[in-house]
Amino acid sequence: MAKFRHIFQPYTLKTLPLRNRIVMSPMCQYSADNGLPNDWHFVHYTSRAVGGVGLIIVEMTNVAPNGRITPRCLGLWNDAQRDAFRRIVDSVHAQGAKIAIQIGHAGRKARECDDVVAPSAISFGESDVAGAVYATPRELSKADIEALVGQFQTAAERAVAAGFDAIELHAAHGYLIHQFFSPKSNRRSDEYGQDRMLFGEQVIRAVKAVMPSEMPLIVRISAQEYGAGGFDSDYGVAVAERFAAAGADVFDVSGGGDGVLHPDHTPLFQAGYQVFLAEKVKQATGLPVIAVGMLENPAVADYVLGNGVDLVAVGRGLLRDPHWLLNAEYDQPQADSGEMHFVPTQYQRGYR
Repeated sequence: MAKFRHIFQPYTLKTLPLRNRIVMSPMCQYSADNGLPNDWHFVHYTSRAVGGVGLIIVEMTNVAPNGRITPRCLGLWNDAQRDAFRRIVDSVHAQGAKIAIQIGHAGRKARECDDVVAPSAISFGESDVAGAVYATPRELSKADIEALVGQFQTAAERAVAAGFDAIELHAAHGYLIHQFFSPKSNRRSDEYGQDRMLFGEQVIRAVKAVMPSEMPLIVRISAQEYGAGGFDSDYGVAVAERFAAAGADVFDVSGGGDGVLHPDHTPLFQAGYQVFLAEKVKQATGLPVIAVGMLENPAVADYVLGNGVDLVAVGRGLLRDPHWLLNAEYDQPQADSGEMHFVPTQYQRGYR
C-alpha cells in the first residue's frame, strides 16, 4: 500500500490550527426538537472527534423556524439553542478536534411549513424522498430580505457565543442563498433580481461584521447546477469571486441542487466527481478550498490533497465509520511501528 502523504498532515485556516486535513461534511440528522440539539447530536459529533477528524461541520442549522428543511432540523434563532450547542462544542474540543457550524435557510425547499418563502414564487417542483410535494413559496419582499440578512447575522453572533471555531454559510444545494444567485429560481425585477449575487454578498458582510477577525468564514457553494438549463462552472466561479470579495475565507465546493439531474449538466457520479469544481474555484480566487464528492476512500482523498486541494470533506464514510480516519491510519505501513497520531489513550491498545 502506498504511504499516505497528505491526509494526516496539519493545516491552518487563517489562524485556526487543524490536526489533519479531513473535514466531516455537514449532514442533516433530522433529530432535533424545536431546533434544539440533544443527546443524539452530542454523541454523533463527539464520536467523530474521538475518531480523529480535524474539522467537524455541524449540519445545516437554520436562522428562522420557516428556514428548516423539516421540523426536525436544528436552529439557531434563540438563546436556548445557542446554550445547548455549547455542550457539544466543549466536548468536541476536549477530544482535540475543531468544530464549525453551517447556518442557512431552506427557502423554497422547506417542508411541512405554513410560510415557505423564496426570491420568487416558483416551486422547487419535485417531490421529496417521502413523496411530499414542495409548496409554491411566497415571494420575499425587500423588507423580508433585510430581515433575513439580520437573522443570519444574529445566528452568527450566537454561533460565536457558543464557542464554534468557524462558521459555514450554506449557499449550495438549492437552499435560499443559492436560490437568489440562480437564474432558475430568481426571476425578480428589483435589485435582487438585477444583481442575483447581492443577497449572498449582504449575508456574508453581515456575518463577517459580528465574527472575530481571526475566525474563518466558510461558504459552501454549488459551483455548477446539474439540472436542465442550470448554470455552468464559469458562472459558479463568478459567484465565488463575488463572495470572496465580500469576505469569504474558504470555499466548500459542491454542485447541484437545482432540480432533476440532466445528463448535459451532470458529471459522472464516481470517486472525486466534483473535485474539478474545487480546483477551478481555488485557481480563480486563490482561497483555500474543501473538496467534496465520494471521497471516502482514503487513497483517493490523499491523491486529491496531493493535487492542490487544501482539505477533503468526508460524509457517508464517516456515517458508516466514526473512526474512519483512525482506521485509515491503522492500515498504513507505519502503523506497525506504533506511529499513530490521533488515537485517544483509551483506545490505543486496539491500534497496536
